[in-house]
Parts: sequence; C-alpha cells; structure tokens
Amino acid sequence: MRLARVAQPLLQLLPPETAHRAAIEALKLAPPRPAKPCDPRLEVKALGLAFPNPLGLAAGFDKNAEVPNALLNLGFGFVEVGTLTPRPQAGNPRPRLFRLRPDGAVINRYGFNNDGYDAARERLARRRAGVVGVNVGANRDSPDRAADYALGVAVFAGLADYLAINVSSPNTPGLRDLQGRAALDDLVARVIEARAAAAQRRPVLLKIAPDLGQRELEDVVAVALQRGVEGLIVSNTTVLRPPSLRSRHRAEAGGLSGRPLFEPSTRMLARAHLASGGALTLIGAGGVEDGATALAKVEAGASLIQLYTSLSLEGLGVVNAALNGLAWAVEARGAASVSSLTGVRAREWAGASG
Repeated sequence: MRLARVAQPLLQLLPPETAHRAAIEALKLAPPRPAKPCDPRLEVKALGLAFPNPLGLAAGFDKNAEVPNALLNLGFGFVEVGTLTPRPQAGNPRPRLFRLRPDGAVINRYGFNNDGYDAARERLARRRAGVVGVNVGANRDSPDRAADYALGVAVFAGLADYLAINVSSPNTPGLRDLQGRAALDDLVARVIEARAAAAQRRPVLLKIAPDLGQRELEDVVAVALQRGVEGLIVSNTTVLRPPSLRSRHRAEAGGLSGRPLFEPSTRMLARAHLASGGALTLIGAGGVEDGATALAKVEAGASLIQLYTSLSLEGLGVVNAALNGLAWAVEARGAASVSSLTGVRAREWAGASG
C-alpha cells in the first residue's frame, strides 16, 4: 500500500494509458497487503453473496483479470474485471484515454481492448478468495453479438461470483442498440439459457447507459424482471457533454466518466430502483469520489457501489474516504447497517432536475 501511494504522483506524470499499464504492472510486482477489516455495519448481503463492504472497483481497470487479488487487498469489497470479449482485440487507435482534470473526469474510447476469454479464464482459475465479477462483451466484428455474451456466461460461470453483461459501452459501434426492448429481450433470453446450462448458477446483471430515456429504462427493467436477471449496474459512461466542461479534451469522442456523470447516473439509479420496486439489486456507478457521493448512491437505491475514474485521478485515498464516509453516515443515523439506507432518498433523487 505504501509503495502504491508513493507511485501515484509519478503515474500522473505519464500519459494516461501508459500510467494505467504501469499501475497494473506495479500491482503484479508488489501486491499490497490486505487492508484492515471494515466496520462490520458496512457488510452487505446481496446477489446471494456476502460483501465485506459495498464499495467495488468497476470494470475497465483490470481488463484482463491480471490483478484481482491485489485490488481486493486495497480495501474494495469486490472487483469487476473486463470488459472481456471471446476473441482478443486491439480496440480503437491511440490516443484513446484523456484526463479532464479541471472537471474531475476522464474520456475513454478504448473499444473493448482485451486478451480474450481464454487468457482471462486461465488467470481467474488461479485467483484467491474475495468477490470478483466478470464483465463480458461482444467482439466488434462479431456476426452474432448475443452469442458472444452467452459464450461469456458459459465460460465464466464457474469462475466468477457474478456476471455483468455490458450492452452500454459507447465505443463499439451499434452496441448500445442492444438496449432496445426487442434486442435486449433476445439477448437476455440467450444469456439466461446459457446460465441454465452451466454447472454453476451465477447472478447476472445488465450494465446500462446513463443516456436512456425514462421509457427506455422502464423497458430494460421490464426485460430484466421478466427474464430473471438479478440486477443492473447504473451506469456506464455518457456520450453527452455538459456545457460546464472546461478541459481542452472536452470534445474528444468516447465515453465521459467521473464527476460530471454523478448527477445523471444517480437520477437514473433512483428511477431504476423505483421502476423495479426494489426487486433488482442495483450497483451505483458514476462519479463516486468520497463519502458523500458514495452515500448518495446508496440513498438513491444502490445496494453496492463502484468507482474507477476518481481512483485514476486522485489515488487510493478515495477508497478510504468513501468507506469512512459510509461508516460515519451509519453511525450518525443510528442505522443497523449501510443496507438499511438503501433507497431512502430514491424519490427525491428520481425527481431531481437535470
């Protein structure tokens, strides 16, 4: 952990994708010791799993499942690896990752660059204890994208604690069209069929875009409930560019994440909670950077939370800040657990303007 804190300022001097690769290599060479146990009131039972705390690392950092054990040692309650595709692919041309420091944001257009299912399967077979989700996608040139997702479920059902179906990346042409009701229903039916055929049944979650309209969101929720999906990850990056952005990189193509995504993703999270009647487990992602933003996700309806951009911009301090803030909120409200705060402000957040 100490080495990681020393390395963080140095990584910020490197181009962002180079820094990302260097961080992975550093975690391989000098994995941190396990973090101290969290306040037991932060333990969460969801998806049939026991999480030591609700804070996870979102997909995108450990794309190829190289360091899930090291990442769990940083204090995360769970880690999601990927997005993985059946065949390796290089992704989009560089540069494809941009820091928007004045905005607390990042734009990426990676395009599902990864080593493919087989390489990740071998690595995950060697992982230790801890909750690890696997985020699966489709190859850019796939003739049958739904088949790619079904294959991911079949390949990783025995290795993942949960499976995330990424139909919302803006960096693979046409991928977001899979969120339409008819296409999504077909895709999810095939995914659930693949799960039924697997030796081990794992929870399935859909990772959705923050740019869906209310009717589109209701369609996603309806398909999820009808087909037996356990939850949603709300949300992926946005293709919108709020006028408040100041960085010189603000016009770059790709998905925007970080602070500007916090409010729209939290509104959508609350609306998904209300639309599902609390029947779906929700993971809140988008703009989590401290205790206040982590708490807002829980109050809007999240059982679990994810971050990534703030870690890349600010370093490991955001992990403790988020967890300490949640523990303080539980204590201040006399709550039995952080789970008792889930959705308590959903209606307020759902009605927020913007």
